[in-house]
Amino acid sequence: METRLWYGLCSYTNNHKSLHMKRTLSFITLVALLLTACVGDPGPPGEDGVNFVGQSFEETIDLVAPDYWTGFEIPLNIVLNEDDMVLVYHLIGEDNDDFNIWRLLPETVYTATGEEFQYNFEHNFDFVDIFIEAPSTFDFNSLLLGDTLGQTFRVVILPVDFINSSNLDLTNYNTVMEYVQ
Repeated sequence: METRLWYGLCSYTNNHKSLHMKRTLSFITLVALLLTACVGDPGPPGEDGVNFVGQSFEETIDLVAPDYWTGFEIPLNIVLNEDDMVLVYHLIGEDNDDFNIWRLLPETVYTATGEEFQYNFEHNFDFVDIFIEAPSTFDFNSLLLGDTLGQTFRVVILPVDFINSSNLDLTNYNTVMEYVQ
């Protein structure tokens, strides 16, 4: 009987050690997985630990005959990658003299005579063209000076990876500007 008791104690002790070892090993494995899962690609560049994802600048231009087109270069202080997304917003007014109202291009405008034209843009790597386009029947002489002179546009550059990874509403200027330095 003494042998059985001794065997039972050893068996209990060995099972207890085994259970303790399994728990310890499981804990170490879990911690190792968590630490390994935290490693990934670096995020967007930042300064002083604050990441930013976009940049912007403004241009005030005249869109006059015969082409109703103006082009300008993206400033050299803007860091631009080939896969960045370039957006252009048109300043269309102010809300109670407190806030600017911006609209994403292309922007369709309806004239008093019921015709329509668009402010639109194109860009290559470091150059932006802004122009007015309209149907072939449009009479460009009907454009008002307020439609062509002193037009302010804001060019916003965002990393395409950021755009693809978020549900950002690009038509909402204020939301986009939260991500611009």
